[in-house]
Amino acid sequence: MADRLLTVDEAAERLGTGVRFVRRLVAERRIVFVKVGRHVRIADSALTAYIEAHTVQPARRGRPSYGRAA
Repeated sequence: MADRLLTVDEAAERLGTGVRFVRRLVAERRIVFVKVGRHVRIADSALTAYIEAHTVQPARRGRPSYGRAA
């Protein structure tokens, strides 16, 4: 099955950001996109890959060392 191509508006909605942010990602070539004539489309899989690549795992912190008797 072919990958669905999203408009810039749809990509921005999925990311929870504004259209301007998505257009900046495209302009800086930080995300894979397709040009259909003069229109920009972003593949659903490319957006998923971008999200996975920029997901930050939580840091595991130990207990603080202050407050203990020496």
